[in-house]
Amino acid sequence: MKSLKKKRRIQVVAVAAVALVLSTGLIGYAMRDGINLFRSPTEVMAAPPGPGEVFRIGGLVEIGSLERGVGSEVRFHVTDGGTSVPVSYVGVLPDLFGEDQGMVGLGSYDGATFRATEILAKHDESYMPKEVVEALKEQGVYREPDAQ
Repeated sequence: MKSLKKKRRIQVVAVAAVALVLSTGLIGYAMRDGINLFRSPTEVMAAPPGPGEVFRIGGLVEIGSLERGVGSEVRFHVTDGGTSVPVSYVGVLPDLFGEDQGMVGLGSYDGATFRATEILAKHDESYMPKEVVEALKEQGVYREPDAQ
């Protein structure tokens, strides 16, 4: 009788272990396209990503680079103080988007221009995305927002 209980317990543990490994594998497979890496303009220019790789780029919108194109196309340069990357975006920009303001864009780099599919702008006068602040600090060009 005891050996039957022992066999059953081993079978339950084995089935649970297989189920755990299988579910972990399925979760990893499902998340492979959902993870978007963040890169600063300097990192993009130093080691250009592959043509179809989707990632996030962040920095400040370069002063004097914002151009409205035909229809809803917008072109501008994003900079971290060291390097700037041209960005092309088709769509409606957030209300708070502007020159010399923090932004994060999601898209891919085609070798010459970052093709954004989504643009995020700062939320208020002092907010800037964490990744952008870190990248600007690394470049030594981060400015603390004015305290009020």
